[in-house]
Order: sequence, then structure tokens, then C-alpha cells
Amino acid sequence: MPDPRIRNRYWQLTAAMIRTGILGYGGGPSVIPLIRYEAVTRYGWVKDEEFGDILAIANALPGPIATKIAAYLGYREKGWTGALLAMLAHILPSSAAMILLMSIVQLLSRSPVIAGMIAAVMPVIAVMIGMMAYEFGKRAHKGLGLVLGLAFFAAAFLLLEVVPLHPAVVIALFLAYGAIHYKVAERLRSRAHKRKSRKGEYTTWSG
Repeated sequence: MPDPRIRNRYWQLTAAMIRTGILGYGGGPSVIPLIRYEAVTRYGWVKDEEFGDILAIANALPGPIATKIAAYLGYREKGWTGALLAMLAHILPSSAAMILLMSIVQLLSRSPVIAGMIAAVMPVIAVMIGMMAYEFGKRAHKGLGLVLGLAFFAAAFLLLEVVPLHPAVVIALFLAYGAIHYKVAERLRSRAHKRKSRKGEYTTWSG
């Protein structure tokens, strides 16, 4: 008899990806907070820190970001079967809706009701993205401090909006800096610890 916990995890993946695929109005930017809620808050598949890493890598790779994240989460939970299930659950409902609605889109394109629906949902998407940005901002403040965190935000804005560089290039630059910063910080802490240990040994020997 199959383990009910396995069926339950498959059901979680299916339900979560159907919800995100249907409710992710507007594509990638709007669906990311929904996937984060399902993966981090509702089911606890990953921690917020790991989801931030997943988002960064998915954004650096080509292709639809939501589909890549769905595939990874499915793979992480249930291997290749979970990856395929998560992708299909995320894509198929909205694909079917696209085929259905495109057949009558010409009739609705000039409807003031449809225009009002689109205008009304935009603030909701903006708030969702803002909340996710705030959560990541808190993580950046905790890890880098206020000054360095603000400097990174400013640098990212300049590189993305003023220069502008491709997001994948910016993410690669920041990942490289993070790796170098971590190694340098670890080396400095190790040296400080050694100096402190030697000072303690000298004090003990002198006493």
C-alpha cells in the first residue's frame, strides 16, 4: 500500500502549482510572491533564505522564471516525477484558460468591465511584490548591515536601470562579490581569533 505521506506531498505540489498558475495574473513578477507563500509559508518546503537563492538563480537562467522555480521545488520534494508534476500543474490550467479566452478576446477587448478588472488587480500585484521585496530587504539588512545593504540596493538599481545590464549579469556580479566577501571575512575572523588566542596564552604564561 502506498505511503499516504507520499500521496500527500504529491497533492501539495499539485494544489500549490495549480493555485499559483491560475492566480499569478501578469506573469513572473506577480506569481513569485504566490510561489513563495506556498513553498515557505503554507507548506514549509524551503526556508525564506533558500527561496531567495532559488529566485536569484532562476532569474539568472533563461526561460520563464515561475516554471523554473516550480520544476525545482517539485524536484526537491519528489525528484523528477515531482518536477514534471509541478510544471504540468503550473502550466496546464493557465494554458487551457488561454486557449479558451483567446477565442473570445476580441469580443471583450473593448469592454469597460474587463478594463476595470485589469486596473483593479494592478495595485494588488504591486503590494505583493512590495511585501516580498521588504522581506528580502530585511534579510539583506540582517546579513550586510544598514549601510552596506543600502549601498547594494543603490548599486543594483543603477546597474539594472541606468547602465543597464542584464539581470543575469548583475546577479552573477553580486554572487561573485558575496563569495569573495565571505572568504575574506572568514579569513579576518580566523586571524583575529588566532591573535586573541596567542594573547591569552601570553597572558597566562606571564601570570
